[in-house]
Amino acid sequence: MGRKVTLATCSLNQWALDFEGNLQRILESIEIAKAHGAKYRLGPELEICGYGCADHFYESDTLLHSFQVLRKLLESPITQDIICDVGMPIMHQNVRYNCRVLFLNRKILLIRPKMLMANYGLYREIRWFSHWNQSRRVEEYFLPRMIQEVTGQDTVPFGDCVLSTKDTCIGTEMCAELWNPRSPHIQMGLDGVEIFTNASASHHELRKADQRVNLIKSATTKSGGIYLYANQRGCDGDRVYYDGCAMVAINGDIVAQGAQFSLSDVEVITATLDLEDVRSYRGEVCQPNMESEPKPCHRVKVDFSLSSGDDIYLPTHQPITWNFHTPEEEISLGPACWLWDYLRRSGQAGFLLPLSGGVDSSSTACIVYSMCVLICQAIQDGKSQVLEDVRRVVGEDTYCPQSPAELCGHMFTTCYMASENSSLDTCSRARELANQIGSLTGYFTKYDCSSADINPIGGISKTDLKSFLLFCVEHFHLPALRGILAAPPTAELEPLTGGQVSQTDEADMGMTYSELSVIGRLRKISKCGPFSMFCKLIHTWKDVLSPTEVAQKVKHFFRMYSMNRHKMTTVTPSYHAESYSPDDNRFDLRPFLYNTRWTWQFRCIDKQIPVLRVPLLVTAAGGEDAASEVEPSKTEGAVSRLAANTLNQKVLQ
Repeated sequence: MGRKVTLATCSLNQWALDFEGNLQRILESIEIAKAHGAKYRLGPELEICGYGCADHFYESDTLLHSFQVLRKLLESPITQDIICDVGMPIMHQNVRYNCRVLFLNRKILLIRPKMLMANYGLYREIRWFSHWNQSRRVEEYFLPRMIQEVTGQDTVPFGDCVLSTKDTCIGTEMCAELWNPRSPHIQMGLDGVEIFTNASASHHELRKADQRVNLIKSATTKSGGIYLYANQRGCDGDRVYYDGCAMVAINGDIVAQGAQFSLSDVEVITATLDLEDVRSYRGEVCQPNMESEPKPCHRVKVDFSLSSGDDIYLPTHQPITWNFHTPEEEISLGPACWLWDYLRRSGQAGFLLPLSGGVDSSSTACIVYSMCVLICQAIQDGKSQVLEDVRRVVGEDTYCPQSPAELCGHMFTTCYMASENSSLDTCSRARELANQIGSLTGYFTKYDCSSADINPIGGISKTDLKSFLLFCVEHFHLPALRGILAAPPTAELEPLTGGQVSQTDEADMGMTYSELSVIGRLRKISKCGPFSMFCKLIHTWKDVLSPTEVAQKVKHFFRMYSMNRHKMTTVTPSYHAESYSPDDNRFDLRPFLYNTRWTWQFRCIDKQIPVLRVPLLVTAAGGEDAASEVEPSKTEGAVSRLAANTLNQKVLQ
């Protein structure tokens, strides 16, 4: 049995319904994989048609064109002598599935449908696909005639099966299956599968990459094995950015890593590993459990070896340390890459931004500048496709950017939209920043500042944006941002007083931006209604606000939320950076017409205020415990555990 194997995985910038472009990127990745000696190539989820087709998956054209691309792949000499693992939608017995198709030398080896769907957050896979719920069951799939003509096969295995080569066994996971408590790799590993593959379309969120890496490390720490992870990259035609991070792991160690943020459309990661390392690891850790595995995987045998004939020079894998980006770096890079895809694929000539001199518009400007920095670096690194795209955007066939600021001047226009209430301070701050990044020269008001094509900061909190601007001061050498950060946020809708701004956002809102960030996360991520939010905040803010003050803020938020919810129906498509997102069209599926009085909910809050004004158990100065009546005014600022327990009991009653 062979030992030394070279495996390839990749990140591809696929685009929904771009069958021609998707085909070329797939072929390029296979060609690179073969050049590095790989015998197995893994690509991202639904790479043939693009993951973001959404309701286009209902159309028969999407299925038809996917099979046409598959035929091109089967016929291409590039795909010979390497096992290719590609993703596409397939209809089996009138049911649509999200599938992996594995083929070798013009023969389809097996089709593996997705078994566990992503149907939370921004994912709606169950809307378009059914999950294969028949564990270890395999059926015959009748191939379309256009594929039969190439392969000479009438049927191929379809279902929950693994691939058995002459030297090893390979099993498939797909994206959300890794995140599920019943991940397929667990049973497959106990049944002797040595190589796991995961084809994903996993989007970027701030602070998410470490979860992904830890899941993959954990999958192979528990039961050993080699894990290949492929991912989509770029903007697939919607609000999310898929952030790559292709990787290879073995026995709990990451041994090969791709970029998280990159302007490259095709990135291939390869690793040469020793299968005996897996077998030795399992011999000590997993053997007793593997012997008792009751339900064996259905194995599809293939007369092919992944290992090379020369096994004398055996590799010793070297673990690498994953260098995670800080949240500030993620804000700088993720939306910038998304903007570049949006710009070059939309056919537009650049961006226009009303630059107010506040945190939001300044952050957007810095992200565009970061995009220009990435473009210049990619061109410096010899990325010909990036230079070609830049020339098309600026409309000059021989143009080559000399610096990020110079490029910014070609692609980015800013303006200061003043009114009679605008101050000289905000105008000068906007002008200073515009000069430093190289362009011309709040509140969410429906059909005003909401009137835009795209919004690269929509899902990012004000707290994170301020940290990002501090990062930009040093990283991009933009000192103008210091004045912007020091200024109080204001919409400048009210008349000036003595030439100075008298209106501030936080005074108008009745709460600070940091308080609003906490409340927003409780509403969206923690799924809190008014009463639950009150119960949590009297604990979180016990040292700074009384229960009555907390109640006032919670009520005020929900009144204003319900009064202004209609504005979300016209919200500009925004970059999805966090699971707390304002975008109701795709992510925040709630109504926009409410009873703004929240009568029942607020009454429940009101009933609890007196409960918090009870005798508290305090510790006497001499060290003895004593019960003491404390006036409400002295207790509201710091609710004791006794009061909190009383509150919980009342809620349960």
